[in-house]
Amino acid sequence: MQIFDSHTHLNDDAFRDNVQAYIDHAAKLGVTKMAIVGSNRAMNEEAIQLAHQYDNLYAIVGFHPEEALNYNDEEEVILHQQLADEKVIGLGEIGLDYYQDQAPKAAQFNVFKRQIKIAQEMNLPISVHNRDAFEDTYAILKECGVNNGIIHSFNGDAEWLNKFIDLGMYVSYSGVASFKKTKEIHDAVEKTPSDKMLVETDAPYLAPEPLRGHQNEPGFTLYTVEAVARFRDTTPDKIAEMTYQNALRIFGLED
Repeated sequence: MQIFDSHTHLNDDAFRDNVQAYIDHAAKLGVTKMAIVGSNRAMNEEAIQLAHQYDNLYAIVGFHPEEALNYNDEEEVILHQQLADEKVIGLGEIGLDYYQDQAPKAAQFNVFKRQIKIAQEMNLPISVHNRDAFEDTYAILKECGVNNGIIHSFNGDAEWLNKFIDLGMYVSYSGVASFKKTKEIHDAVEKTPSDKMLVETDAPYLAPEPLRGHQNEPGFTLYTVEAVARFRDTTPDKIAEMTYQNALRIFGLED
């Protein structure tokens, strides 16, 4: 079994002094590739550094909606430079966050759209953060003609799933999909097209069952794979292979 954690944060403080140990543990659990995701200039740079340090790691860089007030022309120039790095496979995580409320909606809209334009110009997929903002996230993606990206840690129902799939987006399931009471997500997992599904941890956040409440880590993608397999009445090996190949395709990678 080989699993691709399509969205994780080994550049987070929780892992900084022990990255090798987490990578080794992930390998034991079948997680052989990871996309390390940034959120601002510093986190983006750390993601790139890790990607160059380890062959099986890749970087996704961009400005998180919580960082919208820190995004400006100077940061955009630096982001362009970071995106040109050979180990960068996407732009993210970008999007909207109405839960944290750290930036006004207008600022979030502006930064989201500016980064979408960059991704389109550079032919890179985007990794989309959507928290309590389904309608506006969908509207912006549709307005901008986005058809190359991932709704990361998808936590919507089958109706929202279909809307994003119709745009051409992939959806990535995190540990939230394994939670016992997230029935709408279970239904979406069951109905997700086989060629549009990814798995992730979003570590150090959102640890899956049976480790909910603990610090998450990339290796725990295995438990999300197992949960997805149960909901789709198939084997973890088949889900691992399917999502691994999907990740290679969306990120433009070769095995």
